[in-house]
Amino acid sequence: MKTSELLIDAHSRAQEVVHDVVEGLDEKSLTTRPGGKANSIAWLVWHLTRVQDDHLADAGGHEQVYSADGWHERLGLPLDAADTGYGHTPEQVAQVRLSAEQLLGYYDAVHTRTAEFLKSVTDESLDRIVDRRWNPPVTLGVRLVSVINDCDQHAGQAAYVKGLIS
Repeated sequence: MKTSELLIDAHSRAQEVVHDVVEGLDEKSLTTRPGGKANSIAWLVWHLTRVQDDHLADAGGHEQVYSADGWHERLGLPLDAADTGYGHTPEQVAQVRLSAEQLLGYYDAVHTRTAEFLKSVTDESLDRIVDRRWNPPVTLGVRLVSVINDCDQHAGQAAYVKGLIS
């Protein structure tokens, strides 16, 4: 198995969980917040998609799907186009009100772009520095593992929330 195939497989597993969680839910279910302040399924899926889109666009040197393909406008959220959800307050979490179709449309568009980018990843490219703001600087390999970890954690949290509200 090639490195790129392994990475695509890891992202595809997150995609399966996202679809299992979101498909068939109405907006009320997607925006339900356990305890009134916890993250909703809509926010969790939007956030994990935004992080994947942001981080991999930066690492791959291409524009984010969110802006390049008009998803910021299509989703119509009252948030800045650069916002990934990091550090959101409970009030900001409540602003993420999206349908299953919107969430899956954006997620699948990002997943497609991710898979295209990952096809070019080789063992040698994993050591390339993609972010010098950290000490030590972040390599492509570390960034890719970080994004997979983030997606898996938030997809699992969304699945947990679905179990709580079902």
